[in-house]
Amino acid sequence: MRHGIIAWAHALLAITWATSSEGMNAETMSDWRNDVKSMFYHGFDNYMLHAFPEDEIRPVSCRPLTRDQYHPENIGLNDVLGNISLTLIDSLSTLAILASDPSDNRALQKFQSGVEALIEQYGDGTASIRGYGLRGQGFDVDSKVQVFETTIRGVGGLLSAHLFAVGLLPIRGYASIKEDAIVDGLKFPGTFDYQITWPTGWKYNGQLLRLAQDLAERLLPAFYSPTGIPYPRVNLRYGIPFYSNSPLNQDGQYGQCGAGGPEITETCSAGAGSLVLEFATLSRLTGDPRFETVAKRAFFAVWGHRSTIGLVGSGIDAESGVWTTPFTGIGAGIDSFYEYALKSHILLSGLDTPTGNPPKSRMDPNQLFAPLEDISDADFFNVWNYSHTAVKRNLYTDIPHPHYINVHLNTGSPHIFWIDSLSAYYPGLLALAGELEEATTTHLLYTALWTRYSALPERWSTHTGSIEGGLSWWGGRPELSESNYYLYQATKDPWYLHVGTMIVSDIKRRCWTRCGFSGLQDVRSGELNDRMESFFLGETTKYLFLLFDPDHPLNNVDSSFVFTTEGHPLVIPRSKEKGKFESKREKTEQVYNPTCPVPPYPVPFSISAIAMRGDIFHAAHFARLHLIPNTYKVESPLVGPSQDQPSISVADLQSPSNHTYFPWTLPIHLLPSNGHSSRLRQKKTFDIQFPLPQGTAVGQKAVRINEGILINSLAGLGLGLIRDEVVAAGDGGFKEIFRIRSMGNVPLGRDERVFIPRSLVDVQDPSFTKTRDLAMVDLILDMSEKLESTKSGPDGQQSQDFRQLLNTIMSQLPFMSNNTGDRSIFEPIKNNIQMIQAAIPVGLGAIPPPDEEDKHTVLRKRIFLTEQACSPLPADAARFEVIVMKRGGCSFSAKLASVPITRNPTPLVIIVSYEDDGARPLLDEVQISPKGLVRRFQVPMLMAGGGEQTYQALSRTNSIGVRRRYQIQSSGVLVSNLIVI
Repeated sequence: MRHGIIAWAHALLAITWATSSEGMNAETMSDWRNDVKSMFYHGFDNYMLHAFPEDEIRPVSCRPLTRDQYHPENIGLNDVLGNISLTLIDSLSTLAILASDPSDNRALQKFQSGVEALIEQYGDGTASIRGYGLRGQGFDVDSKVQVFETTIRGVGGLLSAHLFAVGLLPIRGYASIKEDAIVDGLKFPGTFDYQITWPTGWKYNGQLLRLAQDLAERLLPAFYSPTGIPYPRVNLRYGIPFYSNSPLNQDGQYGQCGAGGPEITETCSAGAGSLVLEFATLSRLTGDPRFETVAKRAFFAVWGHRSTIGLVGSGIDAESGVWTTPFTGIGAGIDSFYEYALKSHILLSGLDTPTGNPPKSRMDPNQLFAPLEDISDADFFNVWNYSHTAVKRNLYTDIPHPHYINVHLNTGSPHIFWIDSLSAYYPGLLALAGELEEATTTHLLYTALWTRYSALPERWSTHTGSIEGGLSWWGGRPELSESNYYLYQATKDPWYLHVGTMIVSDIKRRCWTRCGFSGLQDVRSGELNDRMESFFLGETTKYLFLLFDPDHPLNNVDSSFVFTTEGHPLVIPRSKEKGKFESKREKTEQVYNPTCPVPPYPVPFSISAIAMRGDIFHAAHFARLHLIPNTYKVESPLVGPSQDQPSISVADLQSPSNHTYFPWTLPIHLLPSNGHSSRLRQKKTFDIQFPLPQGTAVGQKAVRINEGILINSLAGLGLGLIRDEVVAAGDGGFKEIFRIRSMGNVPLGRDERVFIPRSLVDVQDPSFTKTRDLAMVDLILDMSEKLESTKSGPDGQQSQDFRQLLNTIMSQLPFMSNNTGDRSIFEPIKNNIQMIQAAIPVGLGAIPPPDEEDKHTVLRKRIFLTEQACSPLPADAARFEVIVMKRGGCSFSAKLASVPITRNPTPLVIIVSYEDDGARPLLDEVQISPKGLVRRFQVPMLMAGGGEQTYQALSRTNSIGVRRRYQIQSSGVLVSNLIVI
C-alpha cells in the first residue's frame, strides 16, 4: 500500500511539473496568437489601403502621415519620416515571421507582394533602367532624416527582409536556396547569381539588399566628422551641406557647404553607437567593409569618452566629443548603446574581420582616419561586461524595489529620479546576457506600472509615484513586450504569458481605431494621438506573436542571430572558404566566462515561480498598485468583432485580484494559496549635523576633486549616512559598514570618497573615531610631464616635496556646487596626480609598510621595472628606490629573494596583480637574499591591482609616495568612504 501511495505521489508530481512546463494549453496559446495576428493585419492592411507609399498612417482619421515640410524644425516627425514607405519596410520582417504559422496562408503572400510593391516604387537597386521606380532611383529623395532612425528602421528592415527572402532566416515551408549557394555568391561583391521565383512569377535576386546598400550609402556623409562620431542628420539626396565644420565640406572640389543657420551637432550615445548590427551585416553580405568600419569606429569613439567610473552619457557632440549632458541612465539617449555592445558580440561571434578593399568610391569617411584596429566580437563583449558592472554599481538600487536611477556621469551621484518607458528594454537584455535574477526583479516594476496605467507612460517619477513632467503618452512602444518575450524564453514561466495577454487586451481595449491602432496621448485619460508609428507593426506585434508561438522556427533556431533595436532579426552567413575573411590579430582573450543560470523551479504543487516570489508586492507597492481601486472604465462596447470595432469581452476589463497581484489578467489558479510577501527592503540611515558656532563665518565647506569631496570645515556641515553592507566580523558576528551618501543637500556617488584633513579629526570630536587601516595603503603617483632624473635629497626636503605633491590634488579644482549646469562639475578634472590602492602583505616575511606619513615622507623617484622576477635581479637594481614586478610565476617570497642585498634604506617592492581577486600577498617564509641568507634589512612589499594599466602608470610616473589609510567610525559604525589625509 505504501508503495502505491508513493507511486501515486510521483505521478501527481509529474502531472504538476508537466502543467508547469506548459502553463497555458495549446488552444489558448493559439487563440492569443490569432488575436495578435488580427491586430497586425488590421494595422498593416489599413496602411497599405489608405497610406502606402507614404511613411505612416493616421489611424483615427484614416489619412497618410508624411513629413512636415512646412516646419523643418519638427524633428519629432521629420527625423523618422523620410518619404521611403517606412511602415512597409518596418513590417516586412513581421510578415515573414507570421508566415511560419501553418494556419496562416496570407502572411507569405503579403510579404512577397509587399516586396514587389516596394521595388515598384524605388527600383531594384541596380544602375540599369530597372533601378528606377515610380519614386525615382533608389531612395533619392530630398529628405533630411536622423541617421539612427533611418538605419534601424530602413536599413535594418530591408536587410532582415532580404535574409528571410533568401532563406538565411527561416520561414516554415518556404522554398529558398541553400546557405552555401548564398555564401558562394558573396565571392563577387555586388553581384548575385541566384534568383528565387515566387508564385506570381516575380523573381527575387537580392533587390532588398541592393536597396539597403543604396540607403546606407546615402547615410555615409554623416560620418565625415572630426571624431568619427556621425552627425545626427543627413539629407538623403544632398548629404550634409548644413554641417560647415565637417571635413567633407572643407573639400574644395566636393565641398557641400550651403546657406542656412547653424545646425545642431549633438547626437546621443544610442544614435551614434547603435549602427554596428545593421552596418556589419550589410558589409558581410556585400563584401564592402566601409559600413562595418564606420559603425565600429563610431561605437568605440563613444566608448572612448566614457567617464572614469565607466558610464557613457546621453548626449555627445559629434565634432568635439564632449558630453553635452551631465547625467546618464539606461533609458532614452543611451539604451541601445548597451544593447549593441552585447548583441554585436553575439552577431559577430566566430567571425573574423573583413579585410576586402572597398569599391572605388569618393564616399569613404574611413579615409579621414588611421586604419581601425582589428575589432573582434570579444571587444564588444568586454564593453558589455564593463558597462553592466558600472551600471549595476552606480545606477542600480533595490530600495524599495530594484530599479535604475539617473546619476551624474562622472561621480555617480543620484541626479534625476524617474524611469522612462524606453528603459523597459533592459530586463530583456539582462535575460539575454544570463543575468536572470536582476532581469526578473526589475521587469516586475515595469509590469506593475503597465497594470496601473494599462500602458507605460513616457516618464514616471520614482519619488512622487506619478507621471513625471506631464510626459504621459505611450506611442505603441515595444520595450516591455520585448523584455517579456526574452524572459519567457529564458524561464518558460507562464506568468510572462499572462503579462502578454494583459498587453494585448489593453491595446485592443484602448488603442483600436477604424484604420489601425493609435498611440495614447495620455495614458490616464485614454486620449489618442492619431499616429501609428512603424515600430508598432515592426516590433510590438512581432514580440507578442513570438511569445505565444513557442514552436516558431526563430524560437528554436541554433545560430548567432539577433533582433536589432528595431526588432529586425539579423544573421551573418558563415563563410566556408578560408581567406574570405581574415583576422589581423589573434583573438582577444575574453576575460568573462559567464554561464547561463538555471531558471527558478516552481514551488512543488504550484505552476509559476514568478507568482510565488516574495517580492511581488514590493513592485506593486512601489508602483502604488495597492492604492488603485479595482474598477475599469468601459471604453468600448462588449461586443464581438466587426469592421468598425475589435472584440471586447468582460475578461478584457476586469482583474481577478485587487492589483496586489499582477498582471491583472493573471488567472486565479496561478495565485499561490499560501503566498506571502517578504519584508520591504530598507536600509539604515542616520545624519550627523555639526554645530555652527556663533560668530563663525559661513564659507565654502568643501570642494569637489577627482577622487571625491575634500572637507575644508566641519562648522555647520551636515552629513547623511546609509548602511552600505554587512560583513562578517572576526569574533564570528557581523559588523555594519556605512558610507556618506550626502553632504548637506548634495548627493554623493556610491564610490565617491570624502577626504578630511587630520587636523579636523585630531580635535577631540565625539562624532569621529580614527583607526588605521591595516590592510591597504594609497600609492600617490606624480604623472606630470617627465622631469630630469634627480637623486633623493634630505628627508626633510622630500617630506616638503611630498606635501606639495598632495597639495596638487587640491589645487586648480573647482568649488563644489549644486548647480548642475556648471560644466566643471561633470567634466573630467585633469590633474597630474593618480592614486592607486595597494594591499599590505601578511605572513612571516611581511613587515609593516614605511611609516612615512607619521615620520618622514619619502618621495621615491628612481624606479626599476622588471617582469615576474623569479630569478635574481641584476646588482644595479639595488640602486633604485622602487622595484616594480608582475604577479605570477613564483611565490611572493621568491620574488623578494630576487632583490639584491642593500643597506638601509631598502627599496620598496610593488607587485602588480593582473587578477582581480582582492587578495593580500602571503609571505609565508622569512625574507632571504639571493644567496639564501636571512636578510638583515628586510624589504617592504605592497601589491596593487589593475594589471597592465597600473604597470604602465608606474612606468610613466615621476615619483611614488605612500600614504597610510585611516578608517573612521561614527556613532560606533565604520564609515567606508571617509578618509583622513
